[in-house]
Amino acid sequence: MSIAKKMNYYFKGLKEPPKFVYNAEDRKLFEEYIKENIGNFDKVYHELYSPDVHLDILIIPPDSKNNFYKLVTRGLGAYKMNVPDVIKDERLDRAELILYLPPDWNFDFEKEENGWVISQIKNIARTPIMEDSWIGFGHTFSEDEKATIPFASNTKFSSTLLLNALNKDYEFLDLTLPSKGRINFYQIFPLYKEEMLYKQQNGVEALMELFSDEDLIPVVNISRKNYCDDLINKNIEKEEENEIEI
Repeated sequence: MSIAKKMNYYFKGLKEPPKFVYNAEDRKLFEEYIKENIGNFDKVYHELYSPDVHLDILIIPPDSKNNFYKLVTRGLGAYKMNVPDVIKDERLDRAELILYLPPDWNFDFEKEENGWVISQIKNIARTPIMEDSWIGFGHTFSEDEKATIPFASNTKFSSTLLLNALNKDYEFLDLTLPSKGRINFYQIFPLYKEEMLYKQQNGVEALMELFSDEDLIPVVNISRKNYCDDLINKNIEKEEENEIEI
């Protein structure tokens, strides 16, 4: 979609109400489910314009059991995604997103180094709508095809991966709403360029096996270890050597 079309798309959200929203019953059940399974939210990052879904972000503060913030989208699941025919019966056509932030995260989202997490949530959420497609487990997202553009000046993260989200007891989330059906929750897991490339070459499971137990809990750490830096660079060097030999 061109920049001009994107601008018209977003300006439309200022003039018209969103087309896809939870009804009062679904919204109540959704919020009760979040409070019971993830935690009580004391703040909501409200969306100012909504050209399709009304995408709010619930902010759940750290507690004694989970010492990190949990950001949960509310509204994406009102939209029925266009999933491939081969998985039409697997109830994967509705989704909400979750992202974890450390307890000392600066919530001044006007600054790039803090607000990129909100931008990524919104970009991922609107991908299936703007591209008439779907999002799900194992999907990756980046600003360019090879993930060469970092999200902010203070981090080298340049891609995100979707994993199945868990509740506060580290069990799979399972919510079905009366008028929408099953809502699938996906965890946003930031990646470095090399990690995304490794995932594309070897699959999600192989990538996650490389991570330490500490980093498998997907709390955003802008300076965490890059688990595929050496692996990818060695492969590139080997490919270049083979080309020279040929």
